[in-house]
Amino acid sequence: MSEHHLRPPVAPARPDLHPLRRRTLDWIRWFGPARLAVATLSAVAVLAGGYWIVQTPPPSGASVSPAGTTDHLGRSDPAAVPLVSLVGAPPTSVPPTVVVHVAGAVVDPGLHELPPGSRVADAVVAAGGPSSDANLDALNLAAPLADGQRLHVPRDGEPVESIDGPMVTAPPPPVDLNRATTVELETLPGVGPTIATAIVDDRTRHGAFASVDELVRVRGIGPAKLEAIRPLVTV
Repeated sequence: MSEHHLRPPVAPARPDLHPLRRRTLDWIRWFGPARLAVATLSAVAVLAGGYWIVQTPPPSGASVSPAGTTDHLGRSDPAAVPLVSLVGAPPTSVPPTVVVHVAGAVVDPGLHELPPGSRVADAVVAAGGPSSDANLDALNLAAPLADGQRLHVPRDGEPVESIDGPMVTAPPPPVDLNRATTVELETLPGVGPTIATAIVDDRTRHGAFASVDELVRVRGIGPAKLEAIRPLVTV
């Protein structure tokens, strides 16, 4: 015997009700109150579960694959996940510095901190600049600095400390032809008391030398001697 014949007869709804309402009451009576309650509770449970899944945040540290990173089977592509989500953000590092000891003919000798890649000229500037008697020509201002290095800026005529340690004599400053005395002029190669006096006399009679080449007007100085002393004099 079919299920249809086992159900008790359903009394028709009142004919005076609205057709839609009467049809709804007929369906409820046919379906049964118990089944209707179970179906309602099931629907509420499904809706509540879906809401909980949508509102619950992902666990801490979990990374969500970006859209469009799945293969042809719908699986997530690990290669498409950003590297930062796998290994974490790179640590922030503070760039190292170079500490040098600047001594000698500078305004502010002592320890000075400089950025990496600094050179001797940067250390001199960091120390307040050279003093008035500093002999910067004795230094290689373009030489790079190393951490813990000691830099000595020599004064005029003072021995120079080389990088390797031994002391070397700094080259003497050039002789100013317009200010030098006869004693200073005699330090030049091939210049004795007679030529030194002639240079001073020529400077007094004709005025200051405009260039080193004008030394040829002094008696006793020819082209060969001029070329020998040219690197050692200035005007």
